[in-house]
Amino acid sequence: MKNSSLIPFLFMFISTVAQEGIRNVGMLKIHTDGGMGFHTDLINDGNLDDNQGLAGFYGNNSIKVSGIFSPIFNDIEILVTNTLTLNVAVGVENHTNFILGNVTTPRINSFIALNMMEDSYYTGSSDISKVDGYVMLNKQQNFIFPVGDQKQLRPLILNSESINTVASCAYYYEDPNNPSTFIGSFNTNSKELSLDNISTREFWRLDGSILSSIQISWNERSAINLLTDNINYITIVGWSISRNQWESLGGNIIGDFLQGLAISDNFIPNEYEVFSFGTTKSSKKIIDLSNYLVTPNGDGNNDFLEIPELELFPNNHIRIYARNGQLVFDRVNYTNEFNGFATEGDVVINQKRGLPSGVYFYLVTLDDLNMEYQGFLYLKND
Repeated sequence: MKNSSLIPFLFMFISTVAQEGIRNVGMLKIHTDGGMGFHTDLINDGNLDDNQGLAGFYGNNSIKVSGIFSPIFNDIEILVTNTLTLNVAVGVENHTNFILGNVTTPRINSFIALNMMEDSYYTGSSDISKVDGYVMLNKQQNFIFPVGDQKQLRPLILNSESINTVASCAYYYEDPNNPSTFIGSFNTNSKELSLDNISTREFWRLDGSILSSIQISWNERSAINLLTDNINYITIVGWSISRNQWESLGGNIIGDFLQGLAISDNFIPNEYEVFSFGTTKSSKKIIDLSNYLVTPNGDGNNDFLEIPELELFPNNHIRIYARNGQLVFDRVNYTNEFNGFATEGDVVINQKRGLPSGVYFYLVTLDDLNMEYQGFLYLKND
């Protein structure tokens, strides 16, 4: 939907620059309830930062956004069969809707990013629609970065102790010993004594100045089995800028060799250049419990997640995570309350229906025994 006051001018303006795209010199604006669809390149050489309504990027060809100034939109949606390439940062004040097609940014410059402004959010990220490059956030405390490479969504979840003024993240499916866009390398043989192996398959970069923990997940492509034959040895590692070595960032792990997630202890992201998976020389004792089926359909069978062992240990703590690592349920002193509804995060599209069906991880801490248990559950929420 377009604002009618823009149509005559926009038609005349586009017709004069059709060969190079739409060049804004400060006269474009999307008013309340208006919309503007870009089917060709946008060269932004003027102010474009007081917009309402929707800016859509559509088409079968690659679309580029470039220019002297960074455009800032209220809402955007991406539906391109090729890619939306950012050669200048693009800001979003409210909502980003990933439908189809990747947003790519130059990995050599983290300031050219899809810039999620204060209180902005996104929906629809997937293997076929995400950011292949950098995502930046402004004035947000907790955030799931919808980053990956050309083929897969590989999000990083940031949980900070306070609001981040600015933070940015990108994912790299490459060997840290030979990074493509960094000066120097991250030698996987340079590591603290407690570490054994470091992944040569993938890494993330995260900038941020606030004490935080992160969550990253692995899948079959991560080839965790090449690092260790004991999943409990897995840890998140970071390349220390001051010490020029890989260091363990501790925390918890959940999963098996094909899929899982790791949750770090708190640290300052800016003290580390990149992050990946590694293995320690001794494991943190984690005992596997059973895998469970939860079918909250009211028939009296498996309507809730029931873990009989917890009846003997009321001082417990259970956390349930989606496959991408997002925390969806958190309860201290659990007594079989989980029935498919989230208590954390924003993954519930329809609150009345609860979480989508699928595989989830759970992690249980028994405080009295100082022990941890993990497992999977399958939620059938139809």
